[in-house]
Amino acid sequence: MLGVSSLVFKIVTNMEWRAAERAGIFTGLADDERDGFIHLSAASQLPETAAKHFAGQADLLVVAFDDTGLGPALRWEKSRGGTLFPHLYGALDPRAARWAKPLPLGADGAHVLPPLDERS
Repeated sequence: MLGVSSLVFKIVTNMEWRAAERAGIFTGLADDERDGFIHLSAASQLPETAAKHFAGQADLLVVAFDDTGLGPALRWEKSRGGTLFPHLYGALDPRAARWAKPLPLGADGAHVLPPLDERS
């Protein structure tokens, strides 16, 4: 988190991400706008984030960002039971994304996470 580059992730619909790419800016989803920051997740937090906030939703993407590239607008703050989550106080430039990968639903209805490594 601090001093060591790692990836942070945003789950979005394919349509929302493609619109952000066309516009050149991503200002967040409704929950982000309500809370005043863009909610991101560490890799270990993605399964819970997907289940809690995107249950049953199809046509989703996981978009990866290098946390150090987000600068001081990225803050790790307590959320869900005191766990530190990455919050971005500002907009995202879609060109800063390391990659965007599909987040499909499995046969059991749960999301199947793609490999979350550095490669696209």
